[in-house]
Amino acid sequence: MKNFTPFHFKSTALFMLIAFTALTSCKKTETADPTISYLRVINASPSLATYNAYFNGSMVNSAALPFGGSAAYLSYTAGAYSLKFTTASSTESLLTKTVALSASTYYSSYLINKPAALDVYTIGDDLSIPATDKAYIRFINLSPDAPALDLTKTSATTMLVTNKAYKSASGFIAVDAGTYTLDAKETSSGTVKATSASTSFTAGYHYDIICGGLVTPANETERPLSLQAILIK
Repeated sequence: MKNFTPFHFKSTALFMLIAFTALTSCKKTETADPTISYLRVINASPSLATYNAYFNGSMVNSAALPFGGSAAYLSYTAGAYSLKFTTASSTESLLTKTVALSASTYYSSYLINKPAALDVYTIGDDLSIPATDKAYIRFINLSPDAPALDLTKTSATTMLVTNKAYKSASGFIAVDAGTYTLDAKETSSGTVKATSASTSFTAGYHYDIICGGLVTPANETERPLSLQAILIK
């Protein structure tokens, strides 16, 4: 088994922490219940701080989420819910947002920005697999001080995704299965700002490619810019 466990979406509370640099192979084999919504929560705030996440008052993580830490999909009936983040040692809200969930839909909610300006970025997850011989990637710019970015395979001249500003994401695109690295390039200049670790992309699987951290960290408590691949599970 590779890094990132194969994912089967269940309504039971199964939680896993994942690091941006850890890659597991998991494949979605179930279809969404037509009356149920699914949500996962990821900490993408560029600091050393760790957080607990509460969805309508219930903690969704089994241990405090570090940078890149994730709680796996949980199921909920459609509706509006409160998503609260706290420190690892307190239940006092640092940030509380309302998240609206539609039936038969998967969502990812990212905690973003620096600790003094926390925010939540929530997007829907289209986990369809039009071609079983392809892997599927989505590029997300979650670096508060990064310019608009393009995504490309290292050394390639053709861009996979172009011009993604902070808090914006591409749709999922099909890429060849295989092992390779990716570059995040400044849209205006073509300068490589971050390069991912060598990653095995498996056919039939979905991955977030996240540019996170900070171009200019203010101190040692802030994370430098990085490009990471996370299997969606």
